[in-house]
Amino acid sequence: MFKVAVLPGDGIGPEVVNEGLKVLNAIAENNTIQFDFDVKDINSERYLRTGKLLTDEDVEDLRKFDTIFLGAIGDDRIPPGVLEKGILLALRFTFDQYINHRPAPLWRPFGRLKRDVEFNIDVFRENTEDFYIGCGGRFKEGAGEMTLDIERELYDLSLDIEASASNTDDYAFEIGIMSRKNIERFAAFVIEQAKMAGERRITVVDKANVLSNIYGLWREVWTEKSKQAGMEVQFMFVDAMSMALVKNPDKFRIIATPNMFGDILTDLLAEVTGGLGLAPGGNINPGGLSMFEPVHGSAPKYKGMNTINPVATILAAKMMLDNLGRRDLGKKVEHAVRLTFDQGIYTQDLGGKAKTNEVGDSVAEAIRGM
Repeated sequence: MFKVAVLPGDGIGPEVVNEGLKVLNAIAENNTIQFDFDVKDINSERYLRTGKLLTDEDVEDLRKFDTIFLGAIGDDRIPPGVLEKGILLALRFTFDQYINHRPAPLWRPFGRLKRDVEFNIDVFRENTEDFYIGCGGRFKEGAGEMTLDIERELYDLSLDIEASASNTDDYAFEIGIMSRKNIERFAAFVIEQAKMAGERRITVVDKANVLSNIYGLWREVWTEKSKQAGMEVQFMFVDAMSMALVKNPDKFRIIATPNMFGDILTDLLAEVTGGLGLAPGGNINPGGLSMFEPVHGSAPKYKGMNTINPVATILAAKMMLDNLGRRDLGKKVEHAVRLTFDQGIYTQDLGGKAKTNEVGDSVAEAIRGM
């Protein structure tokens, strides 16, 4: 019995999570796996009622579970960054989910490229450092002091910042930080995944020609780890990578990125594969609590319309099964999605007419028929 903490979240999150749970329940009917789902009220509505984001009590409660299944976080009534930092990033940082895995296979016939090429890319994004570390601030009138504290599983870091400008303008800053030990463990994980996939080369993305300190360390560690493992590494700048993924996605198989660039590139790649409605993601701690979610946001304007594509969330459930050691069942979910598409059942974002629940029903029925 696997204990699953379910966080439907905001906007369309509850709708797509419902379809994911429908598929997981279908998997449990005829297979040697059982789930105990526990729905958690960690979302915008609770924040608006109580002012609470991710609390210490939430954290202690979530530690009791085997995995987290998340819908989407975000609400137009709340300023950008409040929920994202206070819930989504807090979950990733608190549970040391230092790997973000976003698979990007081509889903025919929905690929967006004019050139007809096959590709199957896995992007691994460092998930707890870089410019998403949450280390920044503002100085008014060109002067000020502040202390910034960063807490991670690997370290606690305190930075004292003092500003003194030649004029009285307002200034804002955001600091990117990476640590050798975190890059080492991230690189080791990606190298192992590449070996499991039968690959001998990893494409490593950065912008070391401009951000030479932070990505200089990134390259240094990747060079060391790849040499030790006998793995070939191809370094690419993020701007060149953006062009290459549109022009020649078939040239890549395993891609490793820092946090911020990975966030951007995987959205671009999702569109190349068929759209955000097909893009799942996993926030992974190999020795701890992991979390699985669709890549898309909460899309509040579509809430309650029953038109949103649930496949990204269903594929996130597939990734969750893989992570729980049941890749055999994950393959069944993926095959059931393929069968559903082959029957012409898909939502409007893919050119179809099916409703959200109809797609979930079809995938569940396909599983029952296996």
